[in-house]
Amino acid sequence: MELRELDWFITLADTEHVTVAAARLHISQPTLSRALARIERALGVRLFDRHQNRLRLNKYGEIFLAHVVRAMNEIAQAEERIGTLVDPDRGVISLGFLHSFGGWLVPDLLTQYRSLAPSTSFELHGGAADSVVDDVRSGRLDIGFVAPRPAADDLVWIPLGREDLCVALPPGHRFSGRESISVLELAAEPLVALRPGYGVRQVADRIFRDAGILPRVEVEVTELSTLRALVSAGMGLGILPASRGGEHTLATVRIADGDAFRDYGAIARPFGPSGQAGLRFLHFLTALATGPVERF
Repeated sequence: MELRELDWFITLADTEHVTVAAARLHISQPTLSRALARIERALGVRLFDRHQNRLRLNKYGEIFLAHVVRAMNEIAQAEERIGTLVDPDRGVISLGFLHSFGGWLVPDLLTQYRSLAPSTSFELHGGAADSVVDDVRSGRLDIGFVAPRPAADDLVWIPLGREDLCVALPPGHRFSGRESISVLELAAEPLVALRPGYGVRQVADRIFRDAGILPRVEVEVTELSTLRALVSAGMGLGILPASRGGEHTLATVRIADGDAFRDYGAIARPFGPSGQAGLRFLHFLTALATGPVERF
């Protein structure tokens, strides 16, 4: 069976009328009728019940139609994937990132890259650091943006920068007006924190652990916007990336401890994304790297 005849069959099944289908396909009625006859001979069954000038798709036709539609969709997807490999500019790249990067890092990088490859499309997926790492490792994502640098031995790390951390304060808190604060001063303070697995939480846990402190986490959340709202409501203090503190109206105080920062960067599999579009974007990120690109 020819692919074009299968496509004709889909149109005929939709219209259930040879004249209408032939007009839509811009072919003659006899040509369409002969194509249908060839398909039915190959299958050994009639796909339509005939009622004067009309056709009615029967049970065999319904089964065949379902498989033909599925097959044609698969072929179209294959053509798209091959086209992506041949022409990186019109490829699709899947990116994973921490939610906190959705407001600045990802838009900034994509805006820069669009000037180089304006036809490239992106699929964006926000999530926790652990889930982004897992999805890159499995190939569900081409590239991920995470912080801090994950502890893994099967991915490539592209360093893109560093962010200091600060403490977000509820209105009227006694630490308001301070230029800096030490982690030891936070030992007795109630905290609103991201759940374990999120990048900022991983860094905060490291800071407290290095200081020998068990943090007093009162509430755990999954989004920085919720964290900020709860801090504003007086539920506790929150630890945030300092360089992005201007995104909200909360008062913030810099954490003075020398290890109160998070490195952020991109991760990819050692052999890179499967498509040329992803590889080209990876090379773009490598050119922006603030340090050596290396395998864990």
